Amino acid sequence: MNRSPLNLLLFLVLAILLVSSAGAQNGTGETMLLQAAGNGDAAKVGELLAAQTPIDSRDGEGRTPLLLATRGNHVEVARLLIEAGADVNAKDSISDTPFLYAGAEGRDEILKLILATGKANLKDTNRYGGTALIPAADKGHPSTIRILLGTDIDIDHINNLGWTALLEAVILGNGGPVYQEIVGLLVDAGAQNIADRDGKTPLEHARERGFAEIAARIETSLPK
Repeated sequence: MNRSPLNLLLFLVLAILLVSSAGAQNGTGETMLLQAAGNGDAAKVGELLAAQTPIDSRDGEGRTPLLLATRGNHVEVARLLIEAGADVNAKDSISDTPFLYAGAEGRDEILKLILATGKANLKDTNRYGGTALIPAADKGHPSTIRILLGTDIDIDHINNLGWTALLEAVILGNGGPVYQEIVGLLVDAGAQNIADRDGKTPLEHARERGFAEIAARIETSLPK
């Protein structure tokens, strides 16, 4: 069948539009998954996963759908993504991962789901050089501390500031019941009275701040 130049041009334009539309739909699928994960829309996430939408796509800040779900504490969405094989150690532009963020912010249910995969990188560190345990101690999440202490995480890891989890619990905590509990959990698990870069130990920091209960708790853990 003969085609006029005009018909041929229209045919080519239509073909280009169809190809572009297919590509846009693929890109939109990834965008929709990011949005649905961030919004906690489990039904939509399930639908997009069933359509084989790429699971570890990134937003403008390098965050994956699982990291967005973790940030929003959307447990069911996180469960769907984890079961579908989402990368629990995928870092964003500021070195957060689903595992590190869950630990730092006390997202305990998601943290347990991540740890159950056996794929969490316990040695991974955030932008401050700290493992998941250190910010959990700093921000006052004793339940998260318990979960992490049930793993092989390094209890005495030293971050870029020269601080361990025990030091952060003392220096950045308020000395109240929550931080007393955290210090107790750490020393019971074997945390050492390691000094900071100025040579000052957690015990000395506790005494200096008037945290009598915490100081006493650390003292009981020291070798006689």
